[in-house]
Amino acid sequence: MKQKDVVEIIKILKKAYPDAKCSLDFSTPFTLLVAVMLSAQCTDERVNLTTPAIFEKYSTPQDFATMDIKILEELIHPCGFYKTKAKHIQETARIIVEKFDGKVPQNMKDLMSLPGVGRKTANVVMLEAFSDPQGIAVDTHCMRIANRMGLSREIVPEKIEKDLLKIIPPEFYKDVNHLFIWHGRNICTARTPKCDECPVASYCQKRFAKEL
Repeated sequence: MKQKDVVEIIKILKKAYPDAKCSLDFSTPFTLLVAVMLSAQCTDERVNLTTPAIFEKYSTPQDFATMDIKILEELIHPCGFYKTKAKHIQETARIIVEKFDGKVPQNMKDLMSLPGVGRKTANVVMLEAFSDPQGIAVDTHCMRIANRMGLSREIVPEKIEKDLLKIIPPEFYKDVNHLFIWHGRNICTARTPKCDECPVASYCQKRFAKEL
């Protein structure tokens, strides 16, 4: 697919989803980081139901670094994989306090050095917390759409992102991060995509698709 076609797809999706934005609730870069870490293997809706009670009492890296790990495990239990997530969140909080003066780092390298923070999470934080998108956060929706549209034949998130970055101009990174998620949730769903309602169906190349 040519770059001009990808840009046209993005413009069409922007008209279809004018209110597309991050689905996670947060108030600071750190609360966003925690929310994104909790969202692994969990829906944003579940995270948003879980975090208000947590952030009402614990909201800073210092809070999470010093709290009893058992309490943290209990609080995040509804989000699944709570023991691993609690360990990573507390370790990350301690590193932010000790190494980064209590502030979430504003670059991909330092973010990805934190326990439990991969490229997808770092991409989300850079975009949503600092308005400085460095790439595209490849979640299951982005993977599915990129594959069906023929933007990538890869199934590994990092490789899909590389393919997308080759064809999508940087000024559209922010849009793609939001639009692909919204389109994947509303129209280009995993099992029963609403192809008859899809505003970019004419660009779709599902013959390349590996169902994700």
